[in-house]
Amino acid sequence: MTFETWLQSRLTAHGFACGPIDGVVGPITRSAIRAFETARNLTADGIADEAVVSALRQSASKVDPETAEAVKDRLVSEAEIQTIDLADLKTNSWPRQSGVPAYYGAVGTRQTRVEIPFDMALAWSKTTRIRTMTLHERVAASASRVLQTVAATYSAEERQALGLDLFGGSLNVRRMRGGSAWSMHSWGIAIDFDPERNQLKWGAPKARLSHADALPFWKAFEAEGWLSLGRARNYDWMHVQAARL
Repeated sequence: MTFETWLQSRLTAHGFACGPIDGVVGPITRSAIRAFETARNLTADGIADEAVVSALRQSASKVDPETAEAVKDRLVSEAEIQTIDLADLKTNSWPRQSGVPAYYGAVGTRQTRVEIPFDMALAWSKTTRIRTMTLHERVAASASRVLQTVAATYSAEERQALGLDLFGGSLNVRRMRGGSAWSMHSWGIAIDFDPERNQLKWGAPKARLSHADALPFWKAFEAEGWLSLGRARNYDWMHVQAARL
């Protein structure tokens, strides 16, 4: 990993997604550096100096005690998933989280870009548009089909109201929030939407994507075998992954 890709990965891990982690330090990455600097009370000059690098090296998985308690038990039997109609999981059979390394390979590898068929922006910089997201090659076609369905199901105004146009990250080699295991983002098999209104420990109805008008969105992913942590465990409603619990 080059310094540039490390920089983009760490910015993304800390909540300042750079779009594709491609090692190109362009306007989006520099804007992410400035936003990170502002959040950490550093000089917002967009330069990855020693102070910025030191701050980026700090854990991005650390959470407050209340959040840690809310997400401490991430493993659950299928019988406990009350809100998901398992008959809808027709197209793919993704591995359980425990089988992800064997199925997808090493973290951060075999990545490709997926075109986004509707207008989307970085969640932390809503004026910065993105056109692609980086995902594992094994899930790319599936994700593309889901995004096409979302584009056909919702109008631009409806996507904006739900926050489906706000990208919170995809590929991101980091540990789980409040844990030591690799995040599903580390393989590029998870996508986050509108993290500001769907914060990690928020459940229904506080989380925006827990509302009834988001159901077709979740059904589109579930028809491809993807899993919503919000619908399965009632937290982290921003997150959907191509792996079972």
